[in-house]
Amino acid sequence: MSGERPLKVLPCLSENLEGSLCRPQRTKCKRKPSCGGRLHTENTPNELIQQWSPPHKKPLTSAKGKENQENVFVLARRPRKRRETTASLCWDSLPDELLLGILSRLSLKDLLRTSRVCKRWHRLAFDESLWHSVDLVGRALLDAELGQVLSAGVLRLRCPHTCIGQPNFKNIEQIRVQHMDLSGCTVEPSVLEDILSRCRHLQNLSLEGLVLSDNIIHNLAQNSELVRLNLCGSSGFSPEPLAEMLKLCTRLEEMNVSWCDFKGLHVQAIANNIPSSVTQLNISGYRQNLTMEEVKAIVERCPDLTNLDLSDSVLLTSDSFPVLQQLSSLKHLALSRCYQIHPASLVDFEKFPNLQTLEVFGLIQDSYLPILSKGLPHIQISTLPFSTVARPSSSLRKDATLWGLHCRLVYKQ
Repeated sequence: MSGERPLKVLPCLSENLEGSLCRPQRTKCKRKPSCGGRLHTENTPNELIQQWSPPHKKPLTSAKGKENQENVFVLARRPRKRRETTASLCWDSLPDELLLGILSRLSLKDLLRTSRVCKRWHRLAFDESLWHSVDLVGRALLDAELGQVLSAGVLRLRCPHTCIGQPNFKNIEQIRVQHMDLSGCTVEPSVLEDILSRCRHLQNLSLEGLVLSDNIIHNLAQNSELVRLNLCGSSGFSPEPLAEMLKLCTRLEEMNVSWCDFKGLHVQAIANNIPSSVTQLNISGYRQNLTMEEVKAIVERCPDLTNLDLSDSVLLTSDSFPVLQQLSSLKHLALSRCYQIHPASLVDFEKFPNLQTLEVFGLIQDSYLPILSKGLPHIQISTLPFSTVARPSSSLRKDATLWGLHCRLVYKQ
């Protein structure tokens, strides 16, 4: 073709490269001296290799400004900083919310140990969010510790059968406790008055077996949200503050005033002022102080009673049955040791359609119990010797509960 350029004939490389496949010539070839006087250096066609090789990447240079034309620089990644692994930085950098989450997993013993680490941890260890429920069953003596626990914002406190000294509240006017069990504690009335005078939000309270005072009953009247009140076996207060307290505690649902050091006026104060919201009442143990008049007043004021305990009231007779029959929601009735009630009259309880249990300990002999059970097939007879009205959980239980509410922090010996 006329437009194509003729191929360039390359000379044989055998003249320059040793060991070539081309046929050698007869004439003896003179070697040129090596550059720089070096021996045994290969005579490589560098020009041809540079022409046939791909172009090399040029280094990245700055094209802006005359002052950067001669300066060549290369972009590089900065080295990473070393991570600081000191323990002080790890704990000090944690926010309060995260530390509180960690402390909430600790037991009571470990939490108290943690509070001694530093001032910050002491402040966090006694945050009110960690002390909402405390069980101190087994603690023999409580002095300043009780004031410290109550000041920390505890909502549930369980410490029955404990000797309480003088708590230190550090100028705190009110405490947040809502559920408190002080049953069987050894405590002076003045100390108990100091504690209850700071309570405004009590919902469940047990003062079983304690010596009280009129001021203590006045302090209870300040807790309008009171739902359960256990005063079983208590003494030391008069009927007037009792009546005033019942008028103000309009949300009361369960009340246990059995076997208190009461006289006739105390029983009358209860019968004439008990709020209509009460559904469970234990007013047993008053023998000749509880009459038919008080029973009628209680039935009229509390028509929604479901649990009523009138045991050990020797003045009650079978004439009270028609009055009790007015309680259409009555499910549990206790008439144990009401000796004026004839055993044969107990079959009249078949007229109580919703009645489930009937406690008549001491009224009938064991031989007569199968006959009565056959006549009242829908009623369980003499199955619960002890009343549970308004009472917290027994201190012998190991599930750390009071009124069905669990306590997180538990004291362990």
